[in-house]
Amino acid sequence: MYSANHWGGSLEITNGGGIRAKEEEEEEEEKSRNISEWDRASVGFHHRDNRHELDETQQSWLLGQGSKDHGKKNKYVDLGCVVCSRKALRWTVWGVAAVLVVIALPIIITKSLPKHKPRPTPPDNYTIALHKALLFFNAQKSGKLPKNNGGISWRRNSGLQDGSTLTDVKGGLVGGYYDAGDNTKFHFPMSFAMTMLSWSVIEYEHKYKDIGEYNHVRELIKWGTDYLLLTFNSSSTKIDKIYSQVGGSRNGSTTPDDHTCWTRPEDMDYPRPIQTAYSGPDLAGEMAAAMAAASIVFRDDKSYSKKLVNGATTVFSFARNFGKRARYSQGNPEIEPYYNSTGYFDEYMWGAAWLFYATGNDTYLSLATNPGLSKNSKAFFMIPKLSVLSWDNKLPAAMLLLTRLRIFLSPGYPYEDMLRSYHNVTSLTMCSYLQQYNIYNWTKGGLIQLNHGGGQSLQYVANAAFLASLFADYLTAIGVPGWYCGSSFISSDVLRTFATSQMDYILGANPMNMSYVVGYGTKFPRHVHHRGASIPEDGIKYSCESGWKWFQTRSPNPNTITGAMVGGPVGSDQFHDTRSNYSYTEPTMAGNAGLVAALVSLTITAPESVGIDKNTIFSAVPPMYPSSPPPPAPWKP
Repeated sequence: MYSANHWGGSLEITNGGGIRAKEEEEEEEEKSRNISEWDRASVGFHHRDNRHELDETQQSWLLGQGSKDHGKKNKYVDLGCVVCSRKALRWTVWGVAAVLVVIALPIIITKSLPKHKPRPTPPDNYTIALHKALLFFNAQKSGKLPKNNGGISWRRNSGLQDGSTLTDVKGGLVGGYYDAGDNTKFHFPMSFAMTMLSWSVIEYEHKYKDIGEYNHVRELIKWGTDYLLLTFNSSSTKIDKIYSQVGGSRNGSTTPDDHTCWTRPEDMDYPRPIQTAYSGPDLAGEMAAAMAAASIVFRDDKSYSKKLVNGATTVFSFARNFGKRARYSQGNPEIEPYYNSTGYFDEYMWGAAWLFYATGNDTYLSLATNPGLSKNSKAFFMIPKLSVLSWDNKLPAAMLLLTRLRIFLSPGYPYEDMLRSYHNVTSLTMCSYLQQYNIYNWTKGGLIQLNHGGGQSLQYVANAAFLASLFADYLTAIGVPGWYCGSSFISSDVLRTFATSQMDYILGANPMNMSYVVGYGTKFPRHVHHRGASIPEDGIKYSCESGWKWFQTRSPNPNTITGAMVGGPVGSDQFHDTRSNYSYTEPTMAGNAGLVAALVSLTITAPESVGIDKNTIFSAVPPMYPSSPPPPAPWKP
């Protein structure tokens, strides 16, 4: 600190301006070396009795703490690297404290509180109805039931002797589903129901997961496909027959059977004949579709998925056998009055499309786009009844399924011409569902009459609602806002409005103010035409004849068959809740499958829970690069 003198003289300045004796200076220097605790920022630390006070100018030069600074010594704080006033320091400290209180304290409190998950979005009406609609399949199960069969407490094991006399089926034909209110297992509509359920899972898997029904619906599908694998030799690549039905009845029969007896399936003790189809391209085509679609659903189970694909290819080969092309129901009095097939070219297109998606084998796509199929099935004739999806007519669904391929993959030549035609017909089918075009009659209450006022109307409506909703989702997925009906551009929202209006009618927005789904809402059918639901759990085994008293009683069913969609009203919107008229009150497997598909397409449990899964259906499809068209014929002069 004293190694330099910047003012040119002695460091010590006195009032008189003289210089101290050399001895005093040395003595002072010695004292300075003995003082170890000096503030080196101040020169005025020396003992005052050995020197004179400095004037203000001198003090300012030396940055010393003169007598006038003593009054200010408490106003500043030396922080080592900076000197600041106590007032500023105090404000700074209080400011930091305030920031901590305002910002940090709430954070600390929030972190310390137990975490709570955000409240889930309340389910919409379609979700609530969907939960119930799936339970109908639990109530229809045949065979040895699982311990918790969806909470359907009034059902027990049944049909354990089905097919027990068959020598080529180990364990018989145990399992599957009863079709409706009777105890018959019709394999044709059962297969269609499994195809529809699988299709809905493939398109809307994320929705099933969001509402907690994914595992449930997969279990229902597997219950059906496991059974279908029993109905033919699924370990072989070539078969000559399919078991097409278990149980049933002939019109006018007086012997005990599924129609002359009114008894629980658990109490059946009458013969249950097995129907065998030695030809049946319609049945085999639908079975192939069911197993191929299910193989995509179970793609995470490679062994089971492969088993389903192998089964599908086997039965489809049987369907394509040129020498076995008689309809499966033709001339069979046990089947024809109930589930008569009117053709099989639609099942060829339907089954081939699903097998293409399941295997990626373009041979199936070539068949599905073969002009001969569209010609023989009258796909392009625009006959109104052929635009209605049902267990018998798959044309509108098959063409929509193939339109999907064109929309998302656009395979081009050699498939483009037929795919474009399917796309055009699909668009026209969607136009036909709109009331403004007067293709179908409508009731005053707003229900489209797809079966021309006939019975069991709701199953056709549910199927149409599903197709419309799905087509709208396809368009949305590619960013197209609508489609053309002639020269008029129609928004996709119009299709969704159609679909929601029809489902709302089914769920209670109708002139009867009645929900046609049992267990949904407060007013729904109580006298459902259903043997198991109408007979009480009273420990009594009712015989074939004595059980009829439960058919005839005017009392409501003692067991609620939750989720069953009944046949529905007639063309005047009128409905009679009577057990004796199956047209009004009997539910079916095929009808409920369409209901489930339509409901899941419309349900919205969260903002992100919308739209379709674009890619899963293409999991087995290899990249498709359009082939070059053949060169033109050589020019002839």
